Amino acid sequence: MTTETYRDAWGIPHLRAAGVRELAHAQGRVTARDRAWQLEVERHRSQGTSASFLGASALSWDVLARRARLDDTARRCFAALERRDPETADWVRAYVDGVNAGLPEGAARAPEFTRTGLAPGAWHPWTPLGIWLATHLLFAGFPAKLWREQAIRHLGPEAVGLFATDGPGTAGSNGWLLSGTRTDTGHALIAGDPHRFIEDPGVYQQIRLSCPEFDVIGLAVPGVPGIAHFGHTGTVAWGITNAMADYQDLYHERLRRTGAGVEALSPDGHWHRAHRHTETIEIAGEPPLDIEVIETARGPVIIGGPEGLESGPANLALALRYPPRVTEDLGFSTLLPLLRSRTVTDIDRAFDTWTEPVNVVQAADTSGGLLHRVAGHVPLRAPANRLHPVPAWQPGHDWQGRHDTPYAGLTDGIAVMANQRGPAAPLGVEFAPPHRADRIRTLLDRRRTWSAADLPAIHTDTHLASAAPLLDHLAALTDTADAPTLTGTPDVTPTPGLTPEAAGLRDRLLSWNRHMDAGSTDAAAYAALRSAVVRRLAAHPALAALTEPPAYPEVLLPWLALTPRIGHALEHLLSAEELYGIDRRETVRAALEEVAATPPTGTWADTHRLAPWRALPGESYDEPGLAGDHDCVLCTSAVPGLTDLAARGPAARYVWDLADRDNSRWIVPFGADGVPGSAHHRDQLPLWLKGDLAPVTTDWSRLALEHTEDTHG
Repeated sequence: MTTETYRDAWGIPHLRAAGVRELAHAQGRVTARDRAWQLEVERHRSQGTSASFLGASALSWDVLARRARLDDTARRCFAALERRDPETADWVRAYVDGVNAGLPEGAARAPEFTRTGLAPGAWHPWTPLGIWLATHLLFAGFPAKLWREQAIRHLGPEAVGLFATDGPGTAGSNGWLLSGTRTDTGHALIAGDPHRFIEDPGVYQQIRLSCPEFDVIGLAVPGVPGIAHFGHTGTVAWGITNAMADYQDLYHERLRRTGAGVEALSPDGHWHRAHRHTETIEIAGEPPLDIEVIETARGPVIIGGPEGLESGPANLALALRYPPRVTEDLGFSTLLPLLRSRTVTDIDRAFDTWTEPVNVVQAADTSGGLLHRVAGHVPLRAPANRLHPVPAWQPGHDWQGRHDTPYAGLTDGIAVMANQRGPAAPLGVEFAPPHRADRIRTLLDRRRTWSAADLPAIHTDTHLASAAPLLDHLAALTDTADAPTLTGTPDVTPTPGLTPEAAGLRDRLLSWNRHMDAGSTDAAAYAALRSAVVRRLAAHPALAALTEPPAYPEVLLPWLALTPRIGHALEHLLSAEELYGIDRRETVRAALEEVAATPPTGTWADTHRLAPWRALPGESYDEPGLAGDHDCVLCTSAVPGLTDLAARGPAARYVWDLADRDNSRWIVPFGADGVPGSAHHRDQLPLWLKGDLAPVTTDWSRLALEHTEDTHG
């Protein structure tokens, strides 16, 4: 039997094989050739061994991965997969065999191996499951529960609502589905863009997988077989967005040491033996670190231990409970049925076995079938579990089965999801504001029918609706001082008048069109004012208790940092009836004077520049300036008050056309090849920046044959 690897003009691999197993092997091999360094970084991250070649900067993650027992969970899930679904387990093995076959060639192409002295290692059958776990462990934002606990402790329970928004540590997406009644062909269109940390190489791999059973294009996760999130089989297509569901819990544990090991206090009032062992983490350039791994009946202890925390009570620790650790199921049984799907009924049935992350799925087929549903495992448990860590020794916090996943319909032929409250509302706590979803809907309603060629214009819209509360405060400022009143509101004192420079800046911003365009000097001025307001709020004594989080692991601290929290919740904080006695009008006035005194001299793109993550900083790139902002449809996330740089943004864009798959299109931020300096490493970046998408090509005669391999079952 023969497998063939073709490439299109963008270097995207198109694979053709005689069977499903051979195709999986080819997918693993070509991914290893194109992205060997990325694959090995992700393998080591899943095992908690990345500090062995990346050094101390990777240590905090490695400790979390070890203590959360990611590799052990992946092993357990794969062993369960072999029992429950041997065909999928064998398919995963074939992919791993392909990775192992391709790694030597791929490592020879990638300069990072030489720079670090790292040799490619052997992949195990469970490695793809470990990569999936590591990629999504923080996806649901369980560290936000640590933030809420601190906010409630210092500010009261109303702080949960004030600060409830998608922040810098979460991942999101835009996605929209148009039925045939809203398109020029009479067939559905699906489009969207996942928002993740922008990485180089990218987190998504454009690929085509073809064999006698199926022929699918889509965006794969490097290191994981198949096409999980965004795909088109020719007769049915699908896309996902983050449902923002809460499905991981943190438990405060009371632990004690005994002569036999460690015990944990349980709800029955008794102390029960906990699992305990030690592991050694190797650190490049430093002595190794021995860590203690403890697991109670709730889950692995990821913070603290029998001796407690540095800044917390003795014998207090935090255990993480997450569905795959409990069920030994990562949802990999979804992957092959997705590839074999022909209708939305097939897609729906496939996603019934999905586990995590919990997503909203949109799908359509060529017969007019439509699907809009939530998929994933959300445990049934007490409401308090969702909000903050709960006491493991008190009854009432155990898991009692799982939620049914909701379905939704379309409104006038359109469904839009952008991480706002929607069908998944009963399953979560913090959702994105409705601005992106509302804007997409508004734009789509401006015309009755759409074509695939029209939709990329939606991806790049820069209107910033969340600017309204700050601009409303600006409008309330006067050029002359306020007269003191006898009955003034408790958080407002008489406000001095504005200097001519501040009044001019106020008037300029009030006439601004509220678009975060790359070339806009007004957008730059707005961003400078916003950051000044955020910094002043963060420095206010009323919030001082939140400036120093407890001694939690470094990898979790972004969720507990006060300034980013204020930056992303600013519209709530400025709109609330009262804010802990803070005079917000005076805060805005002082920030306006500050910016007017030293206004920005350039455009938004001068400071709002792409800041991709690289495991090993290498070749220096002059990264481009960007349009957009966190609450724009073009979601390129700055962190107000901290930086204008954008580390998060559209990790891919796609338009799936159900009338003609070859009329579909896609793009990633950099390119198909993960090797620096290669022809297809960054060749898609100019299109990505402009909002253009590359065409999907499925005609084999228009592709270049690169590799032919004889395989044997």
